[in-house]
Amino acid sequence: MVCGGFGLPIARDMCQKVIVVASNDLQSLYVANNVCSAVEYFRKLGGNVGVAGMVTNKDDGAGQAQAFCKAVGIPELASIPANDDIRRKSASYEIIGRPESEWGSCLANCGQCGGGPPHKPEPSPRWPVGAFDGDTWAATWCYSPRASRTCATSSI
Repeated sequence: MVCGGFGLPIARDMCQKVIVVASNDLQSLYVANNVCSAVEYFRKLGGNVGVAGMVTNKDDGAGQAQAFCKAVGIPELASIPANDDIRRKSASYEIIGRPESEWGSCLANCGQCGGGPPHKPEPSPRWPVGAFDGDTWAATWCYSPRASRTCATSSI
């Protein structure tokens, strides 16, 4: 999703919706916030682009990606778990999402999850500074892996 040329389709109004892909680390969410900022910027210039939502990749259950989605006003469309099988297959350049595989339906659903209306994100100009301050986040947060480490997709 994020590469040197991601802004061109947005700038030239060549797309209507962007699906952001990020993980639970602050660097990834910082970039996701920048993508949301670019969408907002080009909308103000008359563009028609919006954000369909975000796919959380390598989701370890920490909740930072979900908190980011809530903070900027976009839905989490899908969650791909931080799973050793996926990691190994990816590292050895194997196809992860064959239709008959454990992950096939999950990844197929990800391809269908952006069907809802585009959202107008409200990116934070200070993200991630203060995003998870000690009083409201770290002081009360305790890592607790989700009971099920399966792929989850939203009904959006």
